[in-house]
Amino acid sequence: MALQRRQTTSKRLAFIATGIVASAALAVGPGYAWGAGQDPEPPAALPGLPTAAPVPVPSPAAPTPPVGPLAPSGVQPVATPSPADAAKAAGKPAFGAYLAYGPQGVQRMAELSKWLGGAELRVGHTYLPGDRWSNIAGAPDFLESWAEWRREKDNRLFVLNVPMMERNEDHVGDSEVRSLLARGAAGDFDEHYRALAERLVKLKVPDTVVVLGWEMNGTTYTHRCGPDPEAWKKYWKRIVTTMRSVPGQKFKFDFTPNRGRDAIPWTQCYPGDDVVDIVGMDSYDQPTGTDFAEQVSEPYGLKQHVEFAKAHGKDISYPEWGLFRNGDNEEYMRKMLAWMDEHKPLYNTVTDYCPHGVWQCGDNPKSSKAYRSLLFGRTDTEPTAPEPTQPTTPPNCSPLNLGEWVEHWLGGKLCMRLDWYKRP
Repeated sequence: MALQRRQTTSKRLAFIATGIVASAALAVGPGYAWGAGQDPEPPAALPGLPTAAPVPVPSPAAPTPPVGPLAPSGVQPVATPSPADAAKAAGKPAFGAYLAYGPQGVQRMAELSKWLGGAELRVGHTYLPGDRWSNIAGAPDFLESWAEWRREKDNRLFVLNVPMMERNEDHVGDSEVRSLLARGAAGDFDEHYRALAERLVKLKVPDTVVVLGWEMNGTTYTHRCGPDPEAWKKYWKRIVTTMRSVPGQKFKFDFTPNRGRDAIPWTQCYPGDDVVDIVGMDSYDQPTGTDFAEQVSEPYGLKQHVEFAKAHGKDISYPEWGLFRNGDNEEYMRKMLAWMDEHKPLYNTVTDYCPHGVWQCGDNPKSSKAYRSLLFGRTDTEPTAPEPTQPTTPPNCSPLNLGEWVEHWLGGKLCMRLDWYKRP
């Protein structure tokens, strides 16, 4: 039916053009360049590291070129940009993985990229030890390796988890946590964060993303919020103010709770828009039996996280995510990656060791295959939208006003060559 309508239209236009000029010859409408790309063959398994089975990446099928309608002789189509051409292509979230604390983590970034077909890993992620104040102040020598990695490319992000207390994983009781939070809010620990800020600036990574006091709504860490939310918020403000006071800094501070309510609703710990740049969320596939839809809709879950950040004018992030209580869950892996593609966090880093990971953990082959197939060869380049252009008339050509309906079928305006009589 569509073909018959195009043929009828062409005949009518040919008749019109014949009445205008005595000589006419058929010419095809505007064409389009089409071609099928070929993804690179997945590389061989990397020696010395657990890997998933190679994932075949099929070549995309070549689309069928559109068939342009026939135009009368001497009439040249003038292309008009389609809305799709003018629309800005959606960007892909910057991503990476937590692979190890120190230099080996930097080395494995390159190896993971190879496993992913040269995918661009823009995000490097590590943690400061929370055992003693000297480490929280930036003493670990592995910061040099990460700083060097960050400086190699301007578009990279260095993400650093920073504890708010020493003895951070020593199961300190609530009463002592309250006392420590009060001391922090009073400025007793400022010197450690000033030293850290100075160290990062000296290493020429002043734009580090600082994930400060992560998972504060839980019970794992001494820097938890629950025993005294008001003191916790004052302490957070104190740390951020101290680090921002260091000349040359450009830090971004990432407020990152666990997904869900946990021990306290994370909204009760939010310290304020003036001291938060990013609203993150650590989101693992837990608890047992919880599907992805529940992770989205639960109180203080993925949906509320996105809405909260939007209401406060903040970017979102996922500094930690991965598998956990529900085993090798391919559905979770696919849906979490799709969620991030849709909501475009500033960055995400999968936690890549067992039981959470997909590359250094051999316990999750189905999820590993899904992760690799969905991110294979991905880059973070965002195409630039073409500038809208007005239809142009070729030289020696007089435009024909044939009406919007006809121009819709032809894909643009037509014009009559004024030098048609010179053509052989």
